[in-house]
Amino acid sequence: MLDRRQFIAGTTATGLSLLGGRAMAAPAASGTRFLLVFLRGAYDAANVIAPVHNAFYHEARPTLALAPPDPANPLASLPLDADWGLHPALRDSIAPLWQARQVAFVPFAGTDDMSRSHFETQDSIEMGLPLAGPRHYGSGFVGRLAQVLNKGGAGAIAFSDTLPLVMRGGPTMANLALGGNGRPVIDAGESALIAAMYRGQHLGGVDLDAAVHTGFAARDAVWHTIDDEMREAGRGAIAARGFEAVAQRIGVVMRDRYNLAFVDVGGWDTHVNQGGAQGQLAGRIGELGRGLAAYAAALGPEAWRQSVVVVISEFGRTFRENGNRGTDHGHGSVYWVLGGAVSGGRLAGSQVRIAPETLNQNRDLPVLTNYRALIGGLWQRQYGLSAAQLATIFPEATPARLDLI
Repeated sequence: MLDRRQFIAGTTATGLSLLGGRAMAAPAASGTRFLLVFLRGAYDAANVIAPVHNAFYHEARPTLALAPPDPANPLASLPLDADWGLHPALRDSIAPLWQARQVAFVPFAGTDDMSRSHFETQDSIEMGLPLAGPRHYGSGFVGRLAQVLNKGGAGAIAFSDTLPLVMRGGPTMANLALGGNGRPVIDAGESALIAAMYRGQHLGGVDLDAAVHTGFAARDAVWHTIDDEMREAGRGAIAARGFEAVAQRIGVVMRDRYNLAFVDVGGWDTHVNQGGAQGQLAGRIGELGRGLAAYAAALGPEAWRQSVVVVISEFGRTFRENGNRGTDHGHGSVYWVLGGAVSGGRLAGSQVRIAPETLNQNRDLPVLTNYRALIGGLWQRQYGLSAAQLATIFPEATPARLDLI
């Protein structure tokens, strides 16, 4: 039996998990679109955007390091600038966006959290609060942005089985996951029973009856949008699998209905047999790149020109490979900023040449650009936020001026 208070605590409708990830969206300022991609598990940024001309990189990673760019070698890295190379698994997805100056990378990015705990660091990032202050699990920084942009309580939707911490504290959100074929797992009869269970019910200041009806209405509207698109795209064709299919559906919904979103993708904790140009990590990188390219294509040129996508992870991984041909929990990472609105084709933010003496605690990439400063600076330009509004979203954070948009 469902406990009705428990059922409503983090979400206003039910869904199903998507492959390796979850997503949610909320109406925001007209025209602009923002998608935050969270790579849960801590991806090895140093083998995605790699310092391939650095001798210490090859010494520290005897089995994992990518080869410097070489047109004759399809497994070599792709040139970004004089220092950095891009993983070859992104050749057909992200590299074209780099050439079009629609993607920038921010190396040495991350949080001040040094716990190296997946769950603790994910929570602290999703809250978006000063690390030394109190932790509020009822409020996340994307939820607070939604609240700032939607004074008066405009609705929001989450494409997920549960509402994540980063989306809490804003307008009431319905939820719908986009795994499988995207069809709602609760049919009309079950929906009616659930709605009846909440009729006339309130929790604090929340009208549960209205919230449930709003959630189911949003779920049905999104499903019909996706279903119409799938029917037009291919009659009876076998659907694509993985994040690419999910990201394409998110793009369809974002194009037509919503413009603030979050998606998280798991599978990045590569302690053993990580692989270099090929292998476990390479496969996941390729899927991520194809998904982001599919998202851009589903949005269409007009919406993409007004869009920003930011890819983050809770922390990076050790710069030196371990004895199991993998990497362990680290600190600094590399963030991605993509979109038609992005001033890309460059590496942004403070940098340092990687050497034993410049590593954090002689093991990790250092953090030179804090995620709150980076995203706060982006949002200040994208949404025209005042200093007071930005302080509501990221208290005590000074926005970074990286001129990414």
